[in-house]
Amino acid sequence: MGPGELQNVLKDLKQRQHPDLLVGLARSDDAAVYRVSDELAIVETVDFFPPIVDDPYTYGAIAAVNAMSDVYAMGGWVIFALNVAGFPREFPGDLIAEIFRGGADKVAEAGGVVAGGHTVVDAEPKYGLCVTGLVHPRKIFIKGGLRAGDRLFLSKPLGTGVIATAAKADDCAPEVLDGAVRSMLRLNRVGAEVAQEVGVQGATDITGFGLFGHAVEMVEASAVGMELRSAALPILDGALSLAAKGHFSGGMKRNRRHVEASLGPGLFLDPSLPAHLVSLLFESETSGGLFFSVEAAKADAVIPRFKEHGEPCWEIGRVTTGPGIRIL
Repeated sequence: MGPGELQNVLKDLKQRQHPDLLVGLARSDDAAVYRVSDELAIVETVDFFPPIVDDPYTYGAIAAVNAMSDVYAMGGWVIFALNVAGFPREFPGDLIAEIFRGGADKVAEAGGVVAGGHTVVDAEPKYGLCVTGLVHPRKIFIKGGLRAGDRLFLSKPLGTGVIATAAKADDCAPEVLDGAVRSMLRLNRVGAEVAQEVGVQGATDITGFGLFGHAVEMVEASAVGMELRSAALPILDGALSLAAKGHFSGGMKRNRRHVEASLGPGLFLDPSLPAHLVSLLFESETSGGLFFSVEAAKADAVIPRFKEHGEPCWEIGRVTTGPGIRIL
């Protein structure tokens, strides 16, 4: 469901409040957070989707990483998860077992365990997780935590949506798909840990609404603007050429309509930018990276800390006082 449609169907539920519900539907964020004590809060999220790769184990693993990412986007850590799945009645049991095994292995890598779940008969295979995590109530990351002058970072390259769409059309080189799969299989655990170390407050993860869609959520929630540098954006090998061939999902157009309607003239796209690059920035991503801001005085520590953990990170822009989003 597109971001605009989602907001419409949730508008009545947003009025329901509870004093211990620190993050819920009242403000759009990546996961719910419920306080159980002054020192501990529960992070809860759920995500599932149809297969995006042919191998069942890899599909299960990617779906699990994607679902757990929302816990990391809130600054938390994973403790356990429940499978959420639907399969056609005739779907082979050994393939289902491989999907579940892929998910369970990734939850174990995150330090958690799969404790159960629910499966139904469905015409199209779907798999994901309901994930439970923990976070300190005063160390929650929120989309509305950006401050003018902050520097912006992204922990994974863009392009998984374009590559997955091309792969479904049998128009993607194996090495290009392999690069996207490796990125989608990487947990955002390091990103969350580094972000906690440097004192991040504003964060999200880049998934179904694309870079621009999630950026809009952040600037609107924070009442600030954002300036991104196109040359600094990390993009997966092969993604731009596939974008130039038009391999976009329906989600790209929905995301673009929502962003343009939300920002209006507040969206500035440098006229020199190639049209296919711009479209890629609206395209849905699967298991994307953490997108977060760090105050300028602490920002120089971010990339070295990622390197210490053996992972990349890219500085891609800054938070501005003016409203809207500019990409130069």
